[in-house]
Amino acid sequence: MQKTVVITGCSSGIGWVAAQDLRRRGYRVLATCRKPADVARLAAAGFETLALDLDDEHSVDTAAAKIITLTGNRLYGLFNNAGFGVYGPLSTLSRRQLEQQFASNLFGTHQLTRLLLPAMLPHGEGRIIQTSSIMGLVCTPGRGAYAASKYALEAWSDTLRMELHGTGLRVSLIEPGPIGTAFASNVTQSRADKPVTNPGIASRFTLPPEAILPKLRHALEHPRPRLRYPVTLVASLLSLLRRWLPDRCLDMILRGSH
Repeated sequence: MQKTVVITGCSSGIGWVAAQDLRRRGYRVLATCRKPADVARLAAAGFETLALDLDDEHSVDTAAAKIITLTGNRLYGLFNNAGFGVYGPLSTLSRRQLEQQFASNLFGTHQLTRLLLPAMLPHGEGRIIQTSSIMGLVCTPGRGAYAASKYALEAWSDTLRMELHGTGLRVSLIEPGPIGTAFASNVTQSRADKPVTNPGIASRFTLPPEAILPKLRHALEHPRPRLRYPVTLVASLLSLLRRWLPDRCLDMILRGSH
């Protein structure tokens, strides 16, 4: 039987390359996007598409109901990939901006997953995978809101994994470092006069979004998927430093010129 996978955030970057790759591998892919124009573009490319805005509770409810109908209540994989960033010093961010950051990167993911679990649990198999970030393990000045939402996603995913133990569902996190996508251009900056940008050296270690594909395939298809999949040398290195360096030493590295 063909396995169905839902992927959120398919308009570009990681979601787009994942949708293409999994379709080539024989999966039935349900691709979601926030903007109607992107939904139409993916439909024209032959994908089954749905509109989904994780910041909108009604949109999540509607998309989940459609997915249940389209799949006949049988779903194998959920790739929670969609998200965005709010950048700027914490002192410049309003409560609403912080709420919006968490709504897209955590609350919407929680809501969608909860609504789709009934299409996964009865079948005793399935994979739930989150696109986190190295910012879910370490944080840097100006990225506090984004990092906080990814730290929360990491804790949420760890808890979900333990709560689903014995059900046949496996839960994994993909933790990219610098990836060449449109993410940076879509970031909301709290200070237009002093935007938060990546240091120049980051470009030397940036990989294309296709770099996540071997990790995603392993998470979906291996009998014993890993709990975490760092992607890029930067992510692997920082995850090690997080474990071994004292906090003050790590702060000195991550502060950079701040």
